Amino acid sequence: MSAPRISRRIGAIAESATLAVDAKAKALKAAGRPVIGFGAGEPDFPTPSYIVDAAIEATKVVSNHRYTPTPGLPELRNAIVAKTKRDSGYEISVDQVLVTNGGKQAVYQAFATIVDPGDEVLLPSPYWTTYPECVKLAGGICVEVFADEKQNYLVTVEQLEAARTPKTKVLLFCSPSNPTGSVYSPAQVKAIGEWALKNHIWVITDEIYEHLLYDAATAPSLPVLVPELADQTIILNGVAKTYAMTGWRVGWMIGPKDVIKAATNLQSHLSSNVSNVSQRAAIAALTGDLAAVHKMGEAFNRRRKLIVGLLNEIPGFECPLPTGAFYVYPSVKGVLGKTIRGKTPRTSAELATLILDEVEVAAVPGEAFGPSGYLRFSYALCDEDIVEGIGRIKKLITEG
Repeated sequence: MSAPRISRRIGAIAESATLAVDAKAKALKAAGRPVIGFGAGEPDFPTPSYIVDAAIEATKVVSNHRYTPTPGLPELRNAIVAKTKRDSGYEISVDQVLVTNGGKQAVYQAFATIVDPGDEVLLPSPYWTTYPECVKLAGGICVEVFADEKQNYLVTVEQLEAARTPKTKVLLFCSPSNPTGSVYSPAQVKAIGEWALKNHIWVITDEIYEHLLYDAATAPSLPVLVPELADQTIILNGVAKTYAMTGWRVGWMIGPKDVIKAATNLQSHLSSNVSNVSQRAAIAALTGDLAAVHKMGEAFNRRRKLIVGLLNEIPGFECPLPTGAFYVYPSVKGVLGKTIRGKTPRTSAELATLILDEVEVAAVPGEAFGPSGYLRFSYALCDEDIVEGIGRIKKLITEG
């Protein structure tokens, strides 16, 4: 019997469901189909021109054509230190920062650095589809803690405590949330942080959507509210969502010095330094004003209200109004089991397939983020497409 061609470790990784849906939608559009894609978590705005201009100038500087320090350009790391104090009120030093190839590499390296085989990671659900794969690659065990739409998708300390065991090492925390757009209140953040501190649990906190907030919501950083937690907290962030820079691939980790040093050692073998041109662009983003960010936020806020109103007009859909990010996460359990054009979807995955096949609208099913019964829609697309896309779904569901 021959050995398997693909290692068990890599063979067990699931494809990114969000990217798969986006790729399928784009392929259909390229073939001339009028597909409207709600799948990708990607702003539809161009990167602000002052950032692009900084990158163009950076291509002309010979030092940017060479290797640079693995943890990031000193100027960028200093900019991250200043930005963190400005936006979060959290004071850190430059040796607590590691620049990574996008937020995903930061997620992977955070788990790889502190998780050993057999360690349990508490994963509030619904969760971003990449988190469990990174946990598994590190040898960890995911323990899902589910909060449904009645809880606005926010887990409680009581739920976390019920899931905790002697093997629990890490809590993954994300607010504002992908996929739900839900935001924990300062009181909830503090209570969770105090619980983690009391139980000696590490927290990996993803702050990538920190600037995408609505209705006076705030997203305080955990170690600001619970300073004693700083020595067991890793913060993940990046420029992708805030500055419409998903393709530039610049993220970062902030954490205790020994953790950042260990993660830097890993990155030195994995990918070395991030593209210098992208790093120079990120410096321009972080040191510039937030006017362009606020303008994008105004558009997202308008679209948020639009899409929630339209989704809640569909019989069987129940969509809370999120206060962060650019996603909505309606329950579609009221539609499952009903016959639509001769087909009876029993799961949200089957419903998503039916919607794409019948009316050429792409959404990501709840199975990508936890339990079935939900769909994720990104509203990072124009108002006209939102109206047309959700209108097609409504017509499909209500046509009898």
